[in-house]
Amino acid sequence: MSNSKHWAGGSTRAWRKVRAYVLRRDSFRCQVRMDGCTVRATCVHHLDGKALGDDPSRLVASCNSCNQAIGDPARTVPDPPLTETRTPW
Repeated sequence: MSNSKHWAGGSTRAWRKVRAYVLRRDSFRCQVRMDGCTVRATCVHHLDGKALGDDPSRLVASCNSCNQAIGDPARTVPDPPLTETRTPW
């Protein structure tokens, strides 16, 4: 079995155990429920972003559609508020 280039080191045994635990805990049902949700969870979503770790209390089961729509919440940086006055041209 070959690994995807996106899984540089492959999926670890520890991650597979955590993933299986979260999917079972959430009864394989998507907990995110965005527009286009398929309800059947096949992914695990990191609520705080993947870089912050794999603590099961910060993970939820997610369908692929919802997981892809949200992406990595740690990478979502809102635009700063506009503080300068601009002339409307």
